[in-house]
Amino acid sequence: MSHLSYMEKLLDGVEVVWLPLGEIGQFIRGNGLQKKDFIETGFPAIHYGQIYTKYGLSADETFTYISEELAKKLRKAERNDLLLATTSENDDDVVKPLAWLGNQSAISGDMMLFRHEQNVKYLAHYFLTEAFQAQKRKYITGAKVRRVSSGDLSKIVVPIPCPDNPEKSLAIQAEIVCILDAFTAMTAELTAELTAELNMRKKQYNYYREHLLSFDEGDVEWKTLGDIAEIGTGKHDTRDAIEDGEYIFYARGREPLKLNTFNFDETAIITAGDGAGVGKVYHYAQGKYALHQRAYRIVPDDSMHPRFVYHYISAYFNDYIQKASVSSSVTSLRRPMFLKFPIPVPPHSEQSRIVEILEKFETLTTSIQEGLPREIELRQKQYEYYRDLLLSFPKSHSDEAA
Repeated sequence: MSHLSYMEKLLDGVEVVWLPLGEIGQFIRGNGLQKKDFIETGFPAIHYGQIYTKYGLSADETFTYISEELAKKLRKAERNDLLLATTSENDDDVVKPLAWLGNQSAISGDMMLFRHEQNVKYLAHYFLTEAFQAQKRKYITGAKVRRVSSGDLSKIVVPIPCPDNPEKSLAIQAEIVCILDAFTAMTAELTAELTAELNMRKKQYNYYREHLLSFDEGDVEWKTLGDIAEIGTGKHDTRDAIEDGEYIFYARGREPLKLNTFNFDETAIITAGDGAGVGKVYHYAQGKYALHQRAYRIVPDDSMHPRFVYHYISAYFNDYIQKASVSSSVTSLRRPMFLKFPIPVPPHSEQSRIVEILEKFETLTTSIQEGLPREIELRQKQYEYYRDLLLSFPKSHSDEAA
């Protein structure tokens, strides 16, 4: 069934009227509540910042509470109110909606509630559409902190099916909400499934890695990393990076950069010498690459399978440097810390066997890890497409004139 025929059947001949928010409800600004007022139990409360960080499109319970005494002084949201965070550094986030489906809750400043008699989730979905965003942008003010006033929000028009027949209007709104909620539920369900699968794969990989890389002292020959590998740093700084450079430039972070020159042409394990990545293996270099002056390259000799060294260092090097350091938190590495790191040297055939098993688990884990954000993005775009399609009612000539 086409979108047009579906909407015609849903509307059943009724007119959709575009009405200013000020005509269908009332904006009420929050007051007084601050994060320092939160306690473990008490009266439910919502701070405007939590709308960005804690809540999705709708909610019926709060994450935080305040004293009953303070609650008496504050304005409160009621069931079916639309809560709005009205300040942000980002224009797109100004007027972020939260459909409140719970009981009374105190609200903070830099936040409004919109009290109305429509379906609150219908309004919340509409507030996310590009049609609403285009109207909102005309009223945003402020330099660093962007905001919008209740007076200006009152001028924004929204589509209300047959406003003269509230019962039928709410039925139509509820049907549209049901369809859009199905898309958001699918996204949430898929995310949960893929996240659970990813966590299971990580546990499997860690289990087999621990099992396969655990050697007793007499089972294999043990050497130090300095005995079986060349260890050194690069010479470049992050500011040398070029956005469209020809060669990979490994710095200290997880994301590689680019340069038009290379320093090495080899297979190497790369780890950060300082910063947040200390002790962690982010990269496995193959071929030509450039290297940061505070990143280390570890190049195994012919006695070692490079991927065996990669897996072993990934598993144990971080713990080793934490224990070897006199400080409880290592902020930078020096070459001697690498040289003494103990590493087992099983026969090359055994190294290859272990690598083959671990590579399979790593491939499975990586494919899910990389696919998860792509799949979530795809589902979000699907929701946005149908949301804008279902809520893009045509305007009458009188609406356009208004």
